[in-house]
Amino acid sequence: MTLMILGLILFLGMHSAKIAAPAFRDRFIAQRGENAWKGIYSIISLIGLVLIIWGFANARGQVPILYTPPFWLAHITLLLMLVSFVLLIASNLPPGRIKVAIRHPMLLAVKLWAVGHLLANGDLVGLVLFGSFLVWAIVDRISVARREAAGLIEPLGPPAIRNDVLAIVIGVVAYILFVWKLHEWLFGVPPMVI
Repeated sequence: MTLMILGLILFLGMHSAKIAAPAFRDRFIAQRGENAWKGIYSIISLIGLVLIIWGFANARGQVPILYTPPFWLAHITLLLMLVSFVLLIASNLPPGRIKVAIRHPMLLAVKLWAVGHLLANGDLVGLVLFGSFLVWAIVDRISVARREAAGLIEPLGPPAIRNDVLAIVIGVVAYILFVWKLHEWLFGVPPMVI
């Protein structure tokens, strides 16, 4: 589980730069440029993600079971994941009604993903992994609200319904692929045994 925790520190640490060290981030970008920041950000995040997945896979089955969730919670998790996929795609598209209404669909997607997986996983490694992401998403949402109140975040442009249609179609297709094969292929666990 040590590898996973190291990965969480790297991944969530980089994703928390605007929260914990905004002055450092801004100074780095001013001195070296935004592309240099994005490059370092991407490399460290990718290393963190690999360590999270590798550490999670190695620790799974070797840590204590804290609770045994009832099987029907897996169905709720699957429903939450469908919504999460649509929100994740919407967050990466130009504004649609979904993005404008929710304002930060990626953070809500992460919260739904984490809660869903906490419902369906009762082992310590799952609690640490999904709990860490849930706490991070909550803290980041609070930070975003403060930056919005200070006028540091530009408002979204006018919504276009085609972006919502794209988010739904791409999100549903990605969800189907994950449920069908990708989740088991990537993480070694079929979705109904999340």
